[in-house]
Amino acid sequence: MIATPPTPQDLDLTFVDQTVQRLGREEAALIPILQALQQHYRYLPDAALRRVCEQTAITPASITGVTSFYRRFRTRPVGRHLVSICHGTACHVKNAPMVTDALRRHLQLNGSADTDPQGLFTLEQVACLGCCTLAPVIKVDETIFGHLRPESIPQTLERFLQQQSQSVAQKKTLEPEKAHRKGVGEIRLVLDSCCVANGTETLHQQVQQTLYARGISIPVRRIGCHGMCHRTPMLELALPDGQLRRFAELDQRAVDSVLQGYFRPGNLWRRFTNCLSTSLDRLLTDGGKVGEPPATLDPKDRRVINFSGPQVHIATEHPGKFDPLCLQAYRAHDGFAAMEKALADMTPAQVVDQVDESQLRGRGGGGFPTGRKWRMVAQAPGPIKYLICNGDEGDPGAFMDRMLLESFPYRVIEGMILAAYAVGATEGIFYVRHEYPYAVKRLTVALEQCYRAGILGENIMGSTFSFDLSMKEGAGAFVCGEETALIASLEGRRGMPRLRPPFPAQQGLWDKPTLINNVETYACVPWIIRNGATAFAEIGTPTSKGTKVFSLAGKVRHGGLIEVPMGLTLREIVEGIGGGIPGNRRFKAVQIGGPSGGCIPARLADHPVDYQTLQKLGAIMGSGGLVVLDETDCMVDIARYFLAFTQIESCGKCTFCRIGTRRMHEILERICGGKGKASDITELENLAAVTTQGSICGLGRTAPTPVLTTLRYFRDEYEAHLIGHCPAGRCSALTRYVVNDACIGCTRCAVQCPVQAIALTPYVKHEIDEQTCIRCDACRVVCPSQAVEVV
Repeated sequence: MIATPPTPQDLDLTFVDQTVQRLGREEAALIPILQALQQHYRYLPDAALRRVCEQTAITPASITGVTSFYRRFRTRPVGRHLVSICHGTACHVKNAPMVTDALRRHLQLNGSADTDPQGLFTLEQVACLGCCTLAPVIKVDETIFGHLRPESIPQTLERFLQQQSQSVAQKKTLEPEKAHRKGVGEIRLVLDSCCVANGTETLHQQVQQTLYARGISIPVRRIGCHGMCHRTPMLELALPDGQLRRFAELDQRAVDSVLQGYFRPGNLWRRFTNCLSTSLDRLLTDGGKVGEPPATLDPKDRRVINFSGPQVHIATEHPGKFDPLCLQAYRAHDGFAAMEKALADMTPAQVVDQVDESQLRGRGGGGFPTGRKWRMVAQAPGPIKYLICNGDEGDPGAFMDRMLLESFPYRVIEGMILAAYAVGATEGIFYVRHEYPYAVKRLTVALEQCYRAGILGENIMGSTFSFDLSMKEGAGAFVCGEETALIASLEGRRGMPRLRPPFPAQQGLWDKPTLINNVETYACVPWIIRNGATAFAEIGTPTSKGTKVFSLAGKVRHGGLIEVPMGLTLREIVEGIGGGIPGNRRFKAVQIGGPSGGCIPARLADHPVDYQTLQKLGAIMGSGGLVVLDETDCMVDIARYFLAFTQIESCGKCTFCRIGTRRMHEILERICGGKGKASDITELENLAAVTTQGSICGLGRTAPTPVLTTLRYFRDEYEAHLIGHCPAGRCSALTRYVVNDACIGCTRCAVQCPVQAIALTPYVKHEIDEQTCIRCDACRVVCPSQAVEVV
């Protein structure tokens, strides 16, 4: 359990001195120092900051500038436990604002207060926790809880407090596992952030206990993500004869049933799958051979899901096949073969040529030709060049980078080594979001393993090429996804973009030529070098080559991480891979590309997903966040949500971005609040135009896109709001809850209502006091007869 923060009188400053000694005394060390201090003290005490200034060249002005810019830093003490509320896109459309309101009511927080009167919990809002398939999500300290409802908040916090007495051996899950004996078979579990949050770690403990109790010593192995996030917690059985069995949503009774069906004491496998019905209901495999993507059967409606069929794995090659931290297993699956090939048989120029000929484009959002960027850095003069992996995945509703870093860390490292060799860089940096603790921990272990094996450091694998790679954590600024802002952050400054040229390829980190690509871009490179540029270019469309990794979330049956060929249609993704919309609701739109992207209506879902087509539709590919919306989602509210995000995340350097996004957000707030004017739509269009034209970086230039696409395709919803009606029933000021004649007087709604807006009248049709009602939706959710309507 985390200790209560020390008071200024008993604050031990020894840690400050030790941190400065370890990290340095120059201004470039400022952000790492602040991160270390906050990790230790849980906030930034004034006395500690003064000590930093005394011990270093860092000025009070620099500290104030940085701590006020990055959202991670806190200068006020926090409670015993920190509750981070995800407000990513997927969480927003699944009622994260109502979860926030429920938390504040339960903790008795008024006004701007963020810590409960007992000092037990402190609330903070975060842009995205990267567990979009579990939306809505909160994180209490390091424990993630998903699929939350406003009425479940008290039980969730109580469950967390109870779990504190049960210590989990976290270190064991981060050690590389030893290779297991072939021919024995094994049990496999995915233990990444999303799966652990949905109960896979508990499932792992149940499996171990059951095997021990029954005298079975079959190996239990951690594997990387296979993308089927919608079926967790999942257990896989790899049989000695090569068949694979997958079981989903297992509880303790089902685990015992599965293991009884396949094992006998003494490690003997049963020849026939005579599992009990409990486990058969959860069987998701067709008995295919290991290595083949099995079709799956949804246990709820018994229909076949073609989740894996259309996918092509390049960045996510060999999904769910080996332990992410086992270097031996990665090498057994062609790992570092591309690096060895390049170092032994190719010149740096030939590596650049291969990437250029593959027509790989940057997967971070802009889609700039990767080979062209590499060539610019390679041709830049000077002996010192840097390489950066942009893992600061800030798009709310996106988790591609997190999954790749957690499940394929060695592949990303290999791609960076190839890039460094190609452009002549000798030092590289991972820049990773601090909200991704699993990714940070696994990368730390993977880097250590690579140095031990001679894959990093001096004279890699006996060659003349040397390359060092380290990791830095971001501090919570979305704008640092922009290259020049990221560089400013690495140099210890506020992450504010600068005008270009010069481009980072010419003058980047410490004014040296710098190559910056995102996680997915580097992850594609080993496949290209092994298989050739032509093989990659044969996949996709004439102008958009290869595959794209997407995080599929929102109002879709089968969310998860997918990798598909460029050119697949949105409908094939949403209805084919994703299984369509749950609850017999209507597919309304897809929000693609994060805050810089747009909303594509369902009527245009048969268009292919590639760079040019999306641009014609008014959206962009972005980094790959894909959030599905149904008829209960208000498109004006979606635009308001994204403008609120970009307005907060704007660095403030550009007047057009700083003021333009604020004014657009104010107008959208007014429209959603039922106070819109007829001139507001024209004003939004005018503000969008000047903000796009006048901003210097991608954040400001693309911030109006959600507004422009919703106005383009859903203008009727804006017009309905102006006359006092929200067609989706989402905007609380324009909706009200009523009870129809189906009410059976069960009083469940009255008991659940947090503000007593419904009188407790058993066996009598209930009524809702509109003045007291806070539109929390709790009454509609619990009503067994669907008597509560939103009008």
